[in-house]
Amino acid sequence: MISKRNRLLILFIFAAVALDQATKILVRHYVERYQSISLIGDYLTLTNVENPGAFLGMGSDLSPTLKLMLLLILPVIVLGIVMYKLFTESTLDKWSTIGFASIIGGGIANMLDRFRFGSVTDFLHIDFGGVFQTGIFNAADMFVSAGLILLVTLGFKKKGPDSQEA
Repeated sequence: MISKRNRLLILFIFAAVALDQATKILVRHYVERYQSISLIGDYLTLTNVENPGAFLGMGSDLSPTLKLMLLLILPVIVLGIVMYKLFTESTLDKWSTIGFASIIGGGIANMLDRFRFGSVTDFLHIDFGGVFQTGIFNAADMFVSAGLILLVTLGFKKKGPDSQEA
């Protein structure tokens, strides 16, 4: 029998994957490749691009063999290990569990694109007039980034001046 905790984890991960895939389907259907559509002025735009590399296109110029190893095989192994640990070790606190589940959900969503299309559909771009600007990203990237930020923040809180560790 699956524990309540693990059922919630499965639901959370599934929701992250479903949200990401639904947004990508909509973008592929309604936004032409390389077309930009303003959502909020120039601050938030949709631009349909296919990313053959990793985060912000890194690794897109790798040889096919290295791409296979670094962008498909290695991430599947890492996601599998993290998922196994997350589901079998219930000693993590609630926020760490959410952080890891976010990373897993986003990772699985982008891996689905890589397996199906050989690239990842990216479409969101934020630009606050040069003060802050992002590359083009997707919902899966937001889940991975939020999970990482949450885990790093928790790591600093545990090692902060009020912690019991010396």
